[in-house]
Amino acid sequence: MSTENEGTAVPAAPSAPPVPAAAPGPAASDSAGTNPAAPGHEPAPSAANPAPAPPVHNPTAQGTQPGHEAQPGYMPVPQPGTPPQPVPQAHPQGAGPGTGAGGAGWPPPPSSYPYGGGGSGDAGGPAWGAPVPPAPRKKRAGGLVAAVLAAALVAGGVGGGIGYWAAERNDDPTDSTTVSASGTTKDFKRDAGTVAAVAAKALPSVVTIEAQGGDGEGGTGTGFVYDKQGHIVTNNHVVASAADGGDLSVTFSNGKQYDAEVVGRAEGYDVAVLKLKSAPSGLAPLPLGNSDKVAVGDSTIAIGAPFGLSNTVTTGIISAKNRPVASGDGQNSKASYMSALQTDASINPGNSGGPLLDAGGAVIGINSAIQSAGTGGFGQSQAGSIGLGFAIPVNQAKTVAQQLIKTGEPVYPVIGATVSMDPKSDGGAVIADRGTGDTPAVPSDSPAGKAGLKAGDVITKLDDRVIDSGPTLISEIWTHKPGDQVTLTYERDGKTSTAEVTLGQREGDDS
Repeated sequence: MSTENEGTAVPAAPSAPPVPAAAPGPAASDSAGTNPAAPGHEPAPSAANPAPAPPVHNPTAQGTQPGHEAQPGYMPVPQPGTPPQPVPQAHPQGAGPGTGAGGAGWPPPPSSYPYGGGGSGDAGGPAWGAPVPPAPRKKRAGGLVAAVLAAALVAGGVGGGIGYWAAERNDDPTDSTTVSASGTTKDFKRDAGTVAAVAAKALPSVVTIEAQGGDGEGGTGTGFVYDKQGHIVTNNHVVASAADGGDLSVTFSNGKQYDAEVVGRAEGYDVAVLKLKSAPSGLAPLPLGNSDKVAVGDSTIAIGAPFGLSNTVTTGIISAKNRPVASGDGQNSKASYMSALQTDASINPGNSGGPLLDAGGAVIGINSAIQSAGTGGFGQSQAGSIGLGFAIPVNQAKTVAQQLIKTGEPVYPVIGATVSMDPKSDGGAVIADRGTGDTPAVPSDSPAGKAGLKAGDVITKLDDRVIDSGPTLISEIWTHKPGDQVTLTYERDGKTSTAEVTLGQREGDDS
């Protein structure tokens, strides 16, 4: 399955801005080719077959699209002494007609695996949601104000008309059926475990990230407080544009903003760790759950800044587990691979890097990609939620974050064999005839070579997990750690065999 990164263009102003919540919010593929089964041995895409755009990540909104503001005048307020015109009723039958891997050692993303989020990718495929560049603050604010005023005028027209009609036909004050609430909003308590209670507790620990590269590239994404030292966990694709010499800022839900710097990035896992340059005291890290214990049907809560709208909360369920996803930002040949948690909570560009919480408020995943229904190429269409979002399981993200904080470099488990990255291959991950640069596909001293695997073998299972392609194999390998022992089931000359493989390792994204 492929997905797009979340981020894409952030509209100048929403057609009808939401009413702010009580909590203060901050201002806001490759074609048939071969790639190694694990980092370090995966072949690079051939020049003749450029890698297709990977899934869209849900990072940030990129670009600015004109919004459609509500216009006053559709419901005029009746003048004194003149009965108002009745409000037109909806047609009984419904609405009327509508309107319509760059170098050796890195596997390129499969053609149908764009980064999941707001980017664009092949028709029906996800694409990474690169950070959405925020629109100019002044212009954006003006748009919001205009939209609010327009909405207020329309609402006033409706309210005025109805009030006049009622006054003319109900002169007897004793006929009122109005019922008053017994208490005020201030008296209403949200029970522990409700979405409102979970959101209220988590929002102060979720941040909106603005990344600005030296070349003008950038966008908006999400992250969350990882520890009291000021480390923030997010997606790599959210901060990649500002990783080398750019500017990074982090804004909390109370509106306070801090400068930040990149501690480490893992492109293959799509995880990055930032650190606040002047971390405030009293930081409250979000509790981490156990993604291995998550069950299909469990409730989920996503928090982020879709299209730049910070502190947005959406809900859903876990709709699937262990979903193989290869995603990319559509701008290079490198891809991220994950055995993802799938959710139908609304995830859009700008949600990337934000937490996916369980019903108790614990982080179970990092929102990273979405399946896109867009048909345009990258940058030509804005991906949006269609109910298929993908999150990096927190157990994997935690291991990666700890490694990045410790050394600044990611470590990847590998089997040391080059496999086909064609997502259309049937029946498993096929070990290629030759590796990158005409090297052996299975070096004799590699983990796979020591276990007896050979070129042409078709790997069909890793432990009890069915493998249907090269990307799926990598996704599953990367849920483990170097040194772990796994059982590979493979087919050779029509016969099925198994091999015990002790995973090796590769350090860094460039090796």
